[in-house]
Amino acid sequence: MQLIDSFGRVHSNLRISVTDRCNIRCTYCMPEHVKFLPRREILTYAEICRIAKIFADLGVSKIRLTGGEPLLRRELHKLVAMLREIDRIEEIALTTNALLLSEQAQDLKRAGLDRINISLDSVDELTFQKIARRSGLHKVFEGISVAQEVGFKHIRINAVALKNLSEDSIVPLAKFCAERGLHLRFIEYMPLDGEKNWGQSSVLSGAEILRRLVDEYGEVSPVPRDDPSQPAVDYVLSNGLRVGFINSVTQPFCGDCNRLRLTAEGQMRNCLFSTVDFDLRELVRKSADDATIQARIVECVQAKKFGHGINSDEFERPKRAMYQIGG
Repeated sequence: MQLIDSFGRVHSNLRISVTDRCNIRCTYCMPEHVKFLPRREILTYAEICRIAKIFADLGVSKIRLTGGEPLLRRELHKLVAMLREIDRIEEIALTTNALLLSEQAQDLKRAGLDRINISLDSVDELTFQKIARRSGLHKVFEGISVAQEVGFKHIRINAVALKNLSEDSIVPLAKFCAERGLHLRFIEYMPLDGEKNWGQSSVLSGAEILRRLVDEYGEVSPVPRDDPSQPAVDYVLSNGLRVGFINSVTQPFCGDCNRLRLTAEGQMRNCLFSTVDFDLRELVRKSADDATIQARIVECVQAKKFGHGINSDEFERPKRAMYQIGG
């Protein structure tokens, strides 16, 4: 069975947020002062795995664990091991700010985690603190080193680009990643910040970032997409670094989207910018059978719009910020 929406898109990728809590306060994600969900509202590991198994039965083969900061969830490696036991799940990945990664990398690797994405917007301490509103860049560097030491070979750096702040970080990030064999991706700033300061004038476009890289490295070579549903357009620089661009604002890629989301409190979303949630936690906690939960999942997929419409007059900004949805 496959999850196919009304536009023919097949959905095989599920992003599961395990917590809305975080140990930094990035300006593009969450407010400085925030009230987190009560623990009782968060899905347990057993509940997450039951839902994940139902998704797997419907054709989902890739899972990414997100937050908030997922490594704040106690013994996350145990969830990874539980998910690893589900038939048809081919890949388990993690998105993290890496502040706690050095302490947990070995356990995560042993549990069966396949890939890591690390959110790192600058390798300059001052700029890092301006964006994260916390210190800790040295811990991120340490987390990357330890992850590589324990055997993670597919580590990607995700950098959100903010106009009038990120420009001077572009080339240093490229050099940092090239020196360490990391894959770099730049992500355009999206209207999902907790303090609702987003505006088109705050977006540093992927095209502008690429231009700056060309100025530094000369011509770049485009890389064909391995998977048409991947959100990034990739290039290789003259120093061998692979750089991707997720231009979700200036060049939306909705037509090939294969992603679904499950929030930390068990609400299913068919789009990062959806304004409607489909409650799976209610069904799980009322001991609904698999067929009933499958029906709600299918309903959610069928309700998916063709695109998020950020650049249209009809765009309705989600009430939830990024940390409440799951990156």
